Amino acid sequence: MGFLIYFILLLIIPIWAQMKVKSAYRKYSQVPASSGMTGAQVARKILDDNGLFNVRIEEVRGQLTDHYDPRSKVVRLSSDNYHGTSVAGAAVAAHEVGHAMQDAEDYAFLRFRHALVPVAGFGSNASFFLILAGILFQASGLLLLGIVAMAAAVLFQVVTLPVEFNASNRAMEQIVSVGVIRNDEERETRKVLNAAALTYVAGALVALMELIRFILMYVGMNNDD
Repeated sequence: MGFLIYFILLLIIPIWAQMKVKSAYRKYSQVPASSGMTGAQVARKILDDNGLFNVRIEEVRGQLTDHYDPRSKVVRLSSDNYHGTSVAGAAVAAHEVGHAMQDAEDYAFLRFRHALVPVAGFGSNASFFLILAGILFQASGLLLLGIVAMAAAVLFQVVTLPVEFNASNRAMEQIVSVGVIRNDEERETRKVLNAAALTYVAGALVALMELIRFILMYVGMNNDD
């Protein structure tokens, strides 16, 4: 029964987080920002006010596909946010610019996350096969290797949390200071940013729960020996 509840939680937590962010985005994408600025204009305004004239802004297909590309120095905004003038669009645009600001300042957690990318990518791909082999063949050594590989991927997700929260804090500070939103719009803007951050928290929590489960499995396997 305990395992059933555990696996249900693994499924529900990320789905619930995704539903929260989509609900908040859908609601506040219908609320126009008082400035009337599009997401692209918001991004350009904040970038220029912070001296980041070298960072470009591009439109990208899809919904909530917004991101900052540190290699190309480009803030990419989904079409709705690029052209739209909503509170949600302004919040998302400002958040992605927050990452550009982190990049320009060589923000420690962002630099650490970038360094983890190749290790985390390998760990994410290899851990499943190593852990599965360790369980099937009752090979604690393979299971341990899988746990180490998985830990690298989990570390990446944990380090992502301060990066995302910091970008959201920068976003709130910037859109208020440059006059993109009024004080009475801060609550709605923060709801969008908090809902987005929740998806990262949920992802890290689920990954950590799985890592702990396999560590306990490894300990149990060795105790049986």
